[in-house]
Amino acid sequence: MASPEAQETGAAPAEGSQVDMGAEKIGAPASPRQKSWLVRHFSLLLRRDRQAQKAGQLFSGLLALNVVFLGGAFICSMIFNNVAVTLGDVWILLAALKALSLLWLLYFAARTTRHPHAVLYHDPHAGPIWVRGSLVLFGSCTICLNIFRVGYDVSHIHCKSQLELIFPVIEMIFIGVQTWVLWKHCKDCVQVQTNFTRCGLMLTLATDLLLWVLAVTNDSMHREIEAELNALMENFSGNDTNTCLCLNATVCEVFQKGYLMLYPFSTEYCLICCAVLFVMWKNVGRRLAPHTGAHPDTPPFHLHGAIFGPLLGLLVLVAGVCVFVLFQIEASGPTIARQYFTLYYAFYIAVLPTMSLAGLAGTAIHGLEERELDTLKNPTRSLDVVLLMGAALGQMGIAYFSIVAIVATRPHELLDRLILAYSLLLILQHIVQNLFIIEGLHRRPLWETAPEGLAGKPEAEPPRRGSLLELGQDLRRASLAYIHSYSHLNWKRRALKEISLFLILCNITLWMMPAFGIHPEFENGLEQDFYGYRTWFTIVNFGLPLGVFYRMHSVGGLVEVYLEA
Repeated sequence: MASPEAQETGAAPAEGSQVDMGAEKIGAPASPRQKSWLVRHFSLLLRRDRQAQKAGQLFSGLLALNVVFLGGAFICSMIFNNVAVTLGDVWILLAALKALSLLWLLYFAARTTRHPHAVLYHDPHAGPIWVRGSLVLFGSCTICLNIFRVGYDVSHIHCKSQLELIFPVIEMIFIGVQTWVLWKHCKDCVQVQTNFTRCGLMLTLATDLLLWVLAVTNDSMHREIEAELNALMENFSGNDTNTCLCLNATVCEVFQKGYLMLYPFSTEYCLICCAVLFVMWKNVGRRLAPHTGAHPDTPPFHLHGAIFGPLLGLLVLVAGVCVFVLFQIEASGPTIARQYFTLYYAFYIAVLPTMSLAGLAGTAIHGLEERELDTLKNPTRSLDVVLLMGAALGQMGIAYFSIVAIVATRPHELLDRLILAYSLLLILQHIVQNLFIIEGLHRRPLWETAPEGLAGKPEAEPPRRGSLLELGQDLRRASLAYIHSYSHLNWKRRALKEISLFLILCNITLWMMPAFGIHPEFENGLEQDFYGYRTWFTIVNFGLPLGVFYRMHSVGGLVEVYLEA
């Protein structure tokens, strides 16, 4: 019973083939009647279990698809006809979905805790520490975001409905419970009430996906802030206006700054939750082999003598922090000088080619390695590859839109040419880094391949007692044999570790800059003038969270590549 999911369907045919081979050896023709009743009954049960699993996955997938289509129709109707379908209607629908998902999450946590046979297996590849840490970090930031939103609404309570305060409170409760459940149960392979569990997971995933779509397309808060600033300027100029203004300007400014700075974290949180929920959905009903577990021989994270990669990565990190601080100080003023945009894009133009060259070198070294490809079924690794390819589309999409806008306007200024070079280099770096990470994830770890070569050599003779001189000679011969066998891998392993560490620090730097407030795509004005405010707002809000998620997900993949080298 305890076998991988990929081997479950082949267990009964394998036994049947052994029976047929035995019949062929004795010269009798093989027929289905010669199979024992136990073999045929077990094979039938496995087929029915497999069919039920496929039917449950299909039904739950259709449920999520219909919920996403319904919510997407509401959101699109709000965008194109905000009179018939308002933002309040979308909030009511999402509040109902969050309430249903919240009830299911509480029921799921209580049932798996009380039922002794609810979770018999745990997927060792699901929910690594960096994913769970990101859940807690971005979930906490999203709760803080809703607190700032409540504070902003309370400061405008004299001209806003009190009903609007309910929706952020519901979202804070939903995020808190969901983060706790996913932290605790992200590795579970649930074995009871599998169809109900699949439907609950898909309902929660659809809710998070709709929250992400609304966060990407909804610019109401930004328009409210802009309208309030314009009304404030009109009041100073002496014109009367009926726009809702804040009672305390200092407090409102704090709420506005906090909301705008934490806004990308909410979209990031929704994407991470969708990924974790999808892995849990794939693991429902999955049975793992007894030896499948956390690798006890997996080496801990050590530098292992790597010098150049960490030094170059730290240099990039320090330079990125300096650019980040300078840009943030300048962005706190009314306008941003063009030389700061030039500094920002020049930093990227210096870093991105270096990262691309490192990725190309690492991919070439992977091709020279003698480690075998790991072809075993692994839902977590398959999802990692899909997320790497999908998340890369965010920044690449923004880059392509920028290229079209710059080429169409025939750039003559230095800043426009820098943005064009930045966009082209960004696309190249994403492609090369994805190749390097995916190639590394599909290589078998060294601790799984090296012992097999040593174990495959038979002992020439039993050990015998000898003098200290003979023992020293034997140790010297064994050391020379080991060096002769594995010394040709040393420079490759060292190079892979240096490249992985350099790319890890570079991706941390490029994750930090957009995640904590640097958004020059909004501020430079070129693409916004070309596409219009609303269109460019949607494009950037779609691409920036994916870009932040891509950098963070790349760090996790590069850590695995480093450990497996």
